[in-house]
Amino acid sequence: MIDLRSDTVTTPTEGMRKAMANAVVGDDVFSEDPTVNELQEYVAELFGKESALFVPSGCMGNQISLAVHAKTGDEVIVEGESHIFHYETTAPSIIARVQVRCVNSASGEMNPSDVEAAIRPGAYYFPRTSVVCVENTHNRHGGTVVSLDNIKALREVCSKHSLAFHCDGARIWNASAKTGIAVNEYAQYFDTLSVCLSKALGAPVGSLIVCKKEHTEVARRWRKILGGGMRQAGVLAAAGLYAIKEHFPLLPQDHENAEAFATTLYESEIVQVDNYPVQTNIVVFKPNAPNVDITEFIAGCQTEGLRISPGREGGWLRAVFHHQVSKQDGLKAAEVIITQAKKYRLS
Repeated sequence: MIDLRSDTVTTPTEGMRKAMANAVVGDDVFSEDPTVNELQEYVAELFGKESALFVPSGCMGNQISLAVHAKTGDEVIVEGESHIFHYETTAPSIIARVQVRCVNSASGEMNPSDVEAAIRPGAYYFPRTSVVCVENTHNRHGGTVVSLDNIKALREVCSKHSLAFHCDGARIWNASAKTGIAVNEYAQYFDTLSVCLSKALGAPVGSLIVCKKEHTEVARRWRKILGGGMRQAGVLAAAGLYAIKEHFPLLPQDHENAEAFATTLYESEIVQVDNYPVQTNIVVFKPNAPNVDITEFIAGCQTEGLRISPGREGGWLRAVFHHQVSKQDGLKAAEVIITQAKKYRLS
């Protein structure tokens, strides 16, 4: 079975398992796990920030970051197709107790003038705008990279209006691998970033919040409130360290495999590819045929040995590449999709 539902479906390699088995551990709730401390220090230095905090998931990383910056009743500006808006189960309204305001874009890059226009006036009957969030790379827009120029422009808007600037950097690693821009160059413009170990990098679990030390202390309290304090978590941190050091360099191959897959679909002319040519490891596509039942289409692909997932509304589907999917797997997957699409063209 070729599994392209997500880059979260990877399993630990033999080298990663050895690193986990040999990890030196302690109680991380007391900040006494040496491997967790090593991971946090390593990632903080990598991103050029003062501090980092290990958390169980990217969702928790995002939500803690919002809670660090925002007060109850505030409003947070996000891109209209963002993960925070679509896939975090209305957590902003529950945890930070804030309202989300969406700014739409064509490919994940919010226009700075649109963001500025979305900032609320100071009248008491409006919510207070407190945070602007960027997702890089952008999942629902097909793994597109938010450019450094766009990030700089948004930073200027945030500075002008005294807003916090957060990055959902679950796949910031892919942005760096695609552009050659170091992660610390991206990070310098943000107050907080949530960076994931279990997506592109292939660790079994975990994310980190990277930020100033003062934000980390607040984030640690929120992690405890949310039940995210883990004890001998060095076993997981060891996997994360291994993933960064060993799998980060493999990401360009994932991008190449995704591009070959997308090109095969695009050239078939019976499958539409969003934001083609694709940039990183995510391909969003849909059959060029009327009346396609997406649930049925996904089931048909699975019967032929391929797992894919829904992409977004409008009949879009998604395939995500990772280090345990080969180019040959990707090309075979494309043929399965084309074959399924043809059935609808003929019906």
